[in-house]
Amino acid sequence: MPVLAWIIFASLASGLLSIGLAALFALNVHSNKWISVLISYAIGALLGAAFLNALPEALELTESPKQLTLILLLGILIFFILEKLLLWRHCHLSECEAHEPAIQIKSSDVHDHGRSGMMIVLGDTFHNFVDGILIATAFMADIQLGIVTAIAITAHEIPQEAGDFIILLNSGFTRARALWLNLLSGAATLFGGLLGYFMLYQLDHMIAPILAIAAASMIYVAMSDLIPSLHKRPEIRATIQQVTLIILGISTIWLIGLFFGHNH
Repeated sequence: MPVLAWIIFASLASGLLSIGLAALFALNVHSNKWISVLISYAIGALLGAAFLNALPEALELTESPKQLTLILLLGILIFFILEKLLLWRHCHLSECEAHEPAIQIKSSDVHDHGRSGMMIVLGDTFHNFVDGILIATAFMADIQLGIVTAIAITAHEIPQEAGDFIILLNSGFTRARALWLNLLSGAATLFGGLLGYFMLYQLDHMIAPILAIAAASMIYVAMSDLIPSLHKRPEIRATIQQVTLIILGISTIWLIGLFFGHNH
């Protein structure tokens, strides 16, 4: 299958799958339990994709490893700044300071006419657009890396989209409108993927630096947001479950890499 076809398929699948499953989890009365499980798995998938695939591939493509690691550090700083601007939040359910104004407003009360919800949608649209570029970059470097990256991005998008769905409902949106807005936001992944493909088709020397930025985004999300959220459940049983799921996420990425590596 051509690289462009892979990018289109992965971008659509990532966006639609994460939004569809997120809506199901958000409307489930036991959604908190499932989202907690997904967060632990997503940590493993993101760290596995960053350290076992994206970074090694980027280092193979570059002639200056030191420059690449500098880009990685700058990428982490950039994502920190974007999160401060509410363009790169990774909040889950309503447990997030970025969502505090929206949490205080319930759909049964006087709400803010959707302003909090629209801020979330705008931030997610930008976020999904960048995810599309990162997916395209990974596929341009290697099909296996593209598949692994798409899986890792989808894994962490599901709990985030579920949280966004809840916040949209709390901002006064109906279920149908909240789902529709999330779908429109998810479409930005495809546009990002297409832009990334046509941009990198002419500028293939940019693949290694953008892979470093992709690794930075995955490391930042896993370490700055997802892992701290697990500390809310410090009991031994929960910790064992979390570590097991993180290892499962890493193992999934490793096994996919092993499988596709043997099939090249």
